[in-house]
Order: sequence, then structure tokens, then C-alpha cells
Amino acid sequence: MEEQIVKAIQDDYPDSFAWCYGCGRLNEEGHHFRTGWKGENTVTVYTPSKDHLALPGFVYGGLIASLIDCHGTGSAALALHRKKGHEPGDGSEPPRFVTASLKVDFLKPTPHGVPLKAIGTVEEIHPKKWKVATEVFANDELCVRGEVVAVVMPSTFLKKD
Repeated sequence: MEEQIVKAIQDDYPDSFAWCYGCGRLNEEGHHFRTGWKGENTVTVYTPSKDHLALPGFVYGGLIASLIDCHGTGSAALALHRKKGHEPGDGSEPPRFVTASLKVDFLKPTPHGVPLKAIGTVEEIHPKKWKVATEVFANDELCVRGEVVAVVMPSTFLKKD
């Protein structure tokens, strides 16, 4: 049985920011990545569809990069939200982040047909800038390492529903 994220930060994003192809809950065609806490780390679990192939038996690298990207910005949002005294599901609107930098190192081919688990470690590097180191596992085997530098979305971009 696939591990479930019970309280994901993306569930609390306002509707105007719930359209991301990777993590937007309102994007019918999207992946619907969901990121939550597991102890002091963040976690996103996702099972690629049959269309997410690089070649038979292996996951397309672009999907993995998208997973790391959305996991990174979601993790930064979780960390800043917690720093401000909040948790997903407590009724407060979380901060939103955009990606400033994305780095992906493919360590080995990632097998298709199994859930992928992204585990993140978050580090604040500036009041508006956070770094998230992510490891992606398939069958408990490390396949990919990534890093996202995420910045708080400028308030000029934030629109209320």
C-alpha cells in the first residue's frame, strides 16, 4: 500500500495558487504532488503513471525533476509556515514560494511501476530564501538527489480569490 500524506501544504494553498501542473490540486491534468512533514523531514510520495516512461521499465527524468521542484517549494512553505507557528490544516494560509534554482543528479535509472518517495531536508539561508535537499527513493533505493533554492513569492504576485 502506498504511503499517504495526510496533511499536505498544497491542500491549504488558496485556489488562485492551486493550478500548478506538479502540485496544484485544481489542475485536473496535473500530478497532484502532496508534501507533508515526517518528523523533521518533508515527504512527497507519488506513483508515476504508465505515460511517465523514459523507456520501458524506467521513469522519465523530467517527471522526477518536476517532483523535486514541487517538493522543494512545498517543503520551503512547510518550514516557513511552521516557523510562524502554523501547521497544515490549522486554518491559516501558508506562504507561497517560487523556484530560484533547481539541481538534479540522477544516480541510477529509476524503476517504473513503484511509488517514488521524495524526502527533503530544509535549511533557511535568508529570511526569504530557503534551500531544500531532496533524495528520491524507489523501492527504498536512492535513485536521485536534488536541490531547490526557493524564494518567497513577492506579495505583488499574490492575488486573493
